[in-house]
Amino acid sequence: MRVIAGDLKGRQLKAVPGKSTRPTTDKVKEAVFQVMGPFFGGGMVLDLFAGSGSLGIEALSRGMEYGVFVDKHPKAVHTIYENLQSMKLEQKSEVFRAEAHRALKAAAKRELIFDLILLDPPYGKVDYEEIIEDILKLHLINGGGTIYCEHDVAEQLPIEHDNLEVMKQENYGGTIGVTIYKVL
Repeated sequence: MRVIAGDLKGRQLKAVPGKSTRPTTDKVKEAVFQVMGPFFGGGMVLDLFAGSGSLGIEALSRGMEYGVFVDKHPKAVHTIYENLQSMKLEQKSEVFRAEAHRALKAAAKRELIFDLILLDPPYGKVDYEEIIEDILKLHLINGGGTIYCEHDVAEQLPIEHDNLEVMKQENYGGTIGVTIYKVL
């Protein structure tokens, strides 16, 4: 697992020990960042089910200014800290050990607004529509912002939504589904 592009291109990332996480492959990461914006001119990223922090670190490498990383598992939080330290990104990030809905409410209380939100939870364990509705209801993403959802291909995420437009919906390798929304 490595950073694909940007300032940290080629740098190796640690994976979370054990089988509790499923890292996004380099091939998928490269393809989806080409859609979301190969490079960013600043902004804030939320990596909500961060695991190793790979997706959020990729966004920081590609120009996001600040990242918030959230995971509820202690091993994942420890791995995120290690990866941020090895990439020298401690000053551009913060890490929280929290359940997703609580983290969203805490971010709203702090009046944080993101330009990119990355959702890559354990497959089959999260209601994406509920999480996205919380994000929109709590005003956590800027208009024109992007919400990335990685999911099992068996899970069909909505194509129609009043406040979102599907930028891409694709299957990768038979098991990985990706839906990318642009906030209207």
